[in-house]
Amino acid sequence: MKHTITLIPGDGIGPDVTRAARIVLDAVDVGIEWDVVEAGEGVIEKYGTPLPEHVLESIKRNKVALKGPLTTPIGTGFRSVNVALRKALDLYANIRPAKSLPAVKTRYENVDIITVRENTEDLYAGIEHMVGEDAAESIKIITRAGSERIVRHAFELARREGRKKVTAVHKANIMKCTDGLFLEVARQVATEYSDIEFEDRIVDACSMKLVQKPEDFDVLVMPNLYGDIISDICAGLVGGLGVAPGANIGKDYAVFEPVHGSAPKYAGMDKVNPLATILSGVMMLKFIGEMEAADRVMKAINQVLEEGKYLTYDLGGSAKASEMAKAIAEKL
Repeated sequence: MKHTITLIPGDGIGPDVTRAARIVLDAVDVGIEWDVVEAGEGVIEKYGTPLPEHVLESIKRNKVALKGPLTTPIGTGFRSVNVALRKALDLYANIRPAKSLPAVKTRYENVDIITVRENTEDLYAGIEHMVGEDAAESIKIITRAGSERIVRHAFELARREGRKKVTAVHKANIMKCTDGLFLEVARQVATEYSDIEFEDRIVDACSMKLVQKPEDFDVLVMPNLYGDIISDICAGLVGGLGVAPGANIGKDYAVFEPVHGSAPKYAGMDKVNPLATILSGVMMLKFIGEMEAADRVMKAINQVLEEGKYLTYDLGGSAKASEMAKAIAEKL
């Protein structure tokens, strides 16, 4: 069976890390054919926009994409190319696993948390304006429909992954209308999943507990802004953004990408840790039904980490991104 998948190399280090991911994903040999399209800062001069229509058409045609990080230029075009992509394709669920890896030194062990972040509303809807010259106002949008589908997605993911608990994260003690609605909906949806434990946590208290006892958490679901912050906390628990994969999933389309940015100062140097992108590829393999291949890639990653011969600089080694990827591919 062949899988045609859109590949967006991205800006800065994007081409380096997506090239590394391709080395691994091609080696696992599940019949992936890449439809390569360019987006981001580098195509503005050619197309007049960082997100050309043919990029969206490719994703709509293939349904699945792997994307490198994109740079959003200041003062032009979209508030964020990533946000524009999520809105255009209604990629309402942002999924970010944070799992401890061998040989990645952190203060914690055996962390295994999935953050499920609502991706299309909240303060990131971008409804803001100046009030006179000395004040600014931003409007927070939380809808019943948006809350229900993200909470349901979290419970379905928990059930599919064999997880035991879903925690709704909010600030309903202060924002009684917006976060109050999110919490109300979360509690209602939870009644349909009696096989999965449900709890809710206020976002500031949850942040503290995450760094005290991360083992208390399993699947976290929350509105957009909290998800952006909490998912980075979770990444910090397992070694940082270099090992943080992500997925943006909607009803019809899915885009997989590393959580980190484009780091333009390292562009073309082939030195940045490619694991976040490779791990995003593992999530993609699971999504397209290639479960056995996903397991093989994870085993190969763990073997390379445990051996310690081909690690990038942030992991204490001196290997290039491509060398680390080739080492993983050889294990396959």
